[in-house]
Amino acid sequence: MSQTVQAEVMMSFIVSEELAFRIPVELDFDSADPYAVRFTFDLPGDAPVTWAFSRELLLDGLSRPAGEGDIHVAPVSGAHLSDVFVSLQVGSEQALFRVGAAPLVAFLDRTDRLVPLGQEQICGTLDAELDRIFANAQRAG
Repeated sequence: MSQTVQAEVMMSFIVSEELAFRIPVELDFDSADPYAVRFTFDLPGDAPVTWAFSRELLLDGLSRPAGEGDIHVAPVSGAHLSDVFVSLQVGSEQALFRVGAAPLVAFLDRTDRLVPLGQEQICGTLDAELDRIFANAQRAG
């Protein structure tokens, strides 16, 4: 049986140095896929878009630049934990977001209480085994 952690955070979508606007972003974690977190961006005038991140990438990006390829997460300032940049790229198109670190830390803390970091494999195996046991019990009953 999978469990989820959800949160909504406000992020600034940075269009240029002079223009940014705030958008709600849904954060989602499902214990059935314990390595990933999902961000659903709801940009005005567009259909919501969901990106899957490595949970470890998001955690690493709070304190140092992290990510390869299409997703990068980095602290705005190395001096203290404050805001984080999230950069997403598809082809030549790039979107840059800024978000406070505190709501991300709170979200990650909740995911860690559900599935501790480093124990994803154990929890995934346990969930699969419990699902199998419950399915067998229902067929027998």
